[in-house]
Amino acid sequence: MPAPQATAVAPPPRPLRPLRDAVREERRRIAISASGAVGHQTCEALVPVVIGATVDRAIAPGDTGALVLWIGLLLLLFVALTLAYRTQLTAGERAIEHTQHRMRMRLTRRALDPVGLDPAGAPDDVAGSTGALVSVAGTDARTAALGIEGVVVALGAVAAIGVSAIVLLTISLPLGLLVLLGAPPVVLLLHRVAVPLEARSEEQQARAADASAVATDLLTGIRVLKGLGAEAAAERRYRDASQSARRASLAAAVPDNVLAGLNVVIGGAFLTVVAYVGGRLALDGTISIGDLIAAVGLTQFLLGPLQRIGWALGLLAQARGSARRVAALLEIPPAVRGGTTPLPEDRPGALRIEGVGLRPDGTPATTGLWIDVAPGDHVGVVVPDAAEAARLLDVLARRRAPDCGSVRVEDVPLDGLAVADARRLLLVSDHDADLFDGTVGENLTADAVPPSAEVLAASGVDEVLAVLPAGLEAAVGERGSRLSGGQRQRVALARALAADPPVLVLHDPTTAVDAVTEQRIATGISRVRRGRTTVLVTTSPSLLAACDRVVLVVDGRIVADDVHDRLAADHGTYREAVLR
Repeated sequence: MPAPQATAVAPPPRPLRPLRDAVREERRRIAISASGAVGHQTCEALVPVVIGATVDRAIAPGDTGALVLWIGLLLLLFVALTLAYRTQLTAGERAIEHTQHRMRMRLTRRALDPVGLDPAGAPDDVAGSTGALVSVAGTDARTAALGIEGVVVALGAVAAIGVSAIVLLTISLPLGLLVLLGAPPVVLLLHRVAVPLEARSEEQQARAADASAVATDLLTGIRVLKGLGAEAAAERRYRDASQSARRASLAAAVPDNVLAGLNVVIGGAFLTVVAYVGGRLALDGTISIGDLIAAVGLTQFLLGPLQRIGWALGLLAQARGSARRVAALLEIPPAVRGGTTPLPEDRPGALRIEGVGLRPDGTPATTGLWIDVAPGDHVGVVVPDAAEAARLLDVLARRRAPDCGSVRVEDVPLDGLAVADARRLLLVSDHDADLFDGTVGENLTADAVPPSAEVLAASGVDEVLAVLPAGLEAAVGERGSRLSGGQRQRVALARALAADPPVLVLHDPTTAVDAVTEQRIATGISRVRRGRTTVLVTTSPSLLAACDRVVLVVDGRIVADDVHDRLAADHGTYREAVLR
C-alpha cells in the first residue's frame, strides 16, 4: 500500500528577500540611478560654494573677467546637475518598473502553478482569496519595488551631507565637525520614528486586500445576490470591509504624518544650530563673507537631504511591509508535490482508486474508497455527501494529496507524475468550471483549431452557437457573464470533451440545462467518449442511466455497485439521492 504523502512544511518567511532580489537583479540600473543621485546632490551642494567663491574672488575685488568665469562655472554646474537628475530619474524608474513587473510575473506563476497553494500554509489575508492575490500582485508589488527609489534617494542625500561636511570642514573645522557629528543622530532619530510605519503599512495593505477580496466575491456572485434579493446584505458586508481598510489607512497615516512633521522640526532645529555657529564665526572674522554665504547656503541646502532621508526611510518602511506580503505569498507551500515519473507514451486508461479516505477525519486506507474502472468504461459515482464528493474530486484533480491511499492510472501512481502531466492523463472538469474573458472558440481549445462538430453536438454547444450571432467568435465576457448558466456549462463541457484525455472525470455537467437537453448530452458524452475511460460524479438520472455501471459511495466507501435501473429500483439510499 502506498504510504501517505507527507505534508509540505513551509520555510519561515524572509521579509526582505524580494527587496534583496530586486537590488541584485537590477544592480546595474540601480548603480546608474544612484550615481545620478550622488552627482545631482553633489552639484547641488556645490552651488552655494561657487556663489560664495564668486563673491570673494570676483565681486569683492571687482574683477569682471573672474566674474564671467565663475558665472560660466555656475552655469556648467546647473547643466551637470540637470543631466545627473535625468539620469537618476530615468534609470531609477526603469529599475522600479522592471522590478515590479518581475515580482508580478513571479506571483502570477506561483498562483498559476499546477501544484497549487496550500491553504493551511497561507497567511489568513491571502489564503483562498482572489482579491487578496490581486492586491498583492498589484499594490504590494508596486510598493515593494518603490524601495529602490528609497535606496537611491537615501544614497544621494548621504552624498549631499558628506560633500557639505567636507566643504564646511575646509571653511571651518567647527562647522564641519558640527555637521559630521550632528547629522547621524538626526538620521537615527528619524529612523526610529519610521519603525511604526512599517507595521501600520503592512496592516493597511492587508485590510485593503480584504476589501478587494470582498468586492471580487460580490461581483462574481452578483447574479445570485440579485436573485436572492441580498443586495443590502452584500452592501453591508462590503461597507464593513471598506471601513476596516479606511481605519487601517488612517492608522498608517498617523506615523507617516508624524514622521513628516518631525522631519521638518528636527532637521530645522539642527540647521538652525549650524547657521548660528556659522554666523558667530563670520562676526568673529574667522571666515570670509563668501565663506559665510557658502556656509549659510549649505545650511539651507542641508534641510533638503535631511528631509529626503526621512522620506526615504518612510518609503523603505512601507516597502518592507509590502515585501513581507509578497514573500509570504511566494513561499506558501504547494498543495501537492509532483513526482518525476515520465508520462506514459501509450496513455493507458484503467483507473484505480485505492483506499482513498474521504472523511474529514481521515479514514484509514483499509476502509477507504476502492474503485476499479476498466479501460473504456463509463462509470457513474453517486456521493450524497457534498463534502466527500469535493474531497474525491480534489484528490483526482491533484489539488490535494490524499490523506491515505492512492490513485493510479493503470500502474502509474498520479503522485509520481508531475502535476501538469497527471492532469493531462486524468482531467477533472468541475461543476463550476470558469470561462475566461474572450470568445467562445478561445474558451473551447487552447489552440486555433475549433473542436469537432461531434464534440459541439455532444455538449449541446451547437445549440448555443445557433443563438449567438457571432458563433464561435461571440464574446463570453468575464467569467462567462454574457452567457446563461446553461450555456456556460455546455461550453465548459465541450472544452473538456475536446481535450480528449485518457481518463475524464465530469462533475455534474448538466445541472443548469433542461431535461431534454440533458438527455441529449448524456447520449452525446457516451458517443464521443466511446472507448475512453469516463467517470461521472453526479446525481443526474439521465447521465447515470447512460453509464455502464454506477457505484454509490456513503461514508467514504462503496455500499452499492450496479446499473442505474436496478439501483433505482432496489436501493433506498440511491433512490433518495438520485430521484428525490
